[in-house]
Amino acid sequence: MPTLLADAGAGSGDPDLGLLKAVNGLAADAPGWLDSLVAWTAEYGILLGLAALGLTAWLVARRRPDAPVAVAGVLWAPLAVAVAELANLPISRLVDRPRPFVSHPELDVLVPGKEDTLSFVSDHSAMSMGIAVALFLVNRKLGLAAGALALLQGFCRLFVGVHYPTDVIGGYALATAVVLLLAPIAMAVLVPLCHALSRSALRPLVVARSVAVEPGGRRSAAPAARRSGRRRSRGRPQPDRERAPEDLAA
Repeated sequence: MPTLLADAGAGSGDPDLGLLKAVNGLAADAPGWLDSLVAWTAEYGILLGLAALGLTAWLVARRRPDAPVAVAGVLWAPLAVAVAELANLPISRLVDRPRPFVSHPELDVLVPGKEDTLSFVSDHSAMSMGIAVALFLVNRKLGLAAGALALLQGFCRLFVGVHYPTDVIGGYALATAVVLLLAPIAMAVLVPLCHALSRSALRPLVVARSVAVEPGGRRSAAPAARRSGRRRSRGRPQPDRERAPEDLAA
C-alpha cells in the first residue's frame, strides 16, 4: 500500500536510513546488558524521569507568589501530551508508514511486538518533547533538563531500531506546535480553575501552606501589605527616628 512517506532506504544514499543504521549499529557492538538497559530506558525510563521532573515542577510552582498561574502551566504539560497523542492518531493513519525493520530486516530490533504499529510520528518522542516545552514555559531549568531527556529519547528510539530519524523529528515538531499554539487557550481555562481551587478545600494542591497569594496571583501578600502601609503613612507626621528603633528593622 502506498504511503505519504516512501520507505526510507529506497536509495543507497538515503540519510534517514543511513543515520538510523549508524545509531542502531551501536547495538550490535554493545554488550547485552547495555542493550537491555537502553531498551528499558527507551520504553519506560525516560518517561519516568520526565514524570519526576513534572512532579518537581509542581512542588516548586506551589511555592511561587504566582502559584495558581505556575501550577496551571505545569498542569498544561500532561494535557498537552494527551492532545498531541490524539492529534497523532489521524496523522499516523494518513502517513501510514511501517516500522523501519519491516522494510529493513537487517536492523537490530531491541523492542519486540511493534510489527503491527505505525512509525510516523514517534509517540515517545512527542510525549517527551511536549513535557519539556511545557515545563520550559514555567521553569527554565527543569524545562532544559526535560529537553535533554527528550533528545535522549530520540536517540534511544533509533538505537532500539523502532523509528526513523524523521519519525522522531516529526514527534518533536508535533508536540512543540501543540504546546505553543494551544497554550493561550489552555491557560485561559486553567488559570481561573487553579485560582478557584486555591480558594477551596483543594488549596494545598495549588498553593503551599507558607505562601500567600494575591487575587491576581502575581505578588505575595506580605510585600503588598508593606506597600499599602507606606501609602497610608505618607500624609501623617512621622515619629522621631530616635524614638522608633523599630523603623530601622523595617
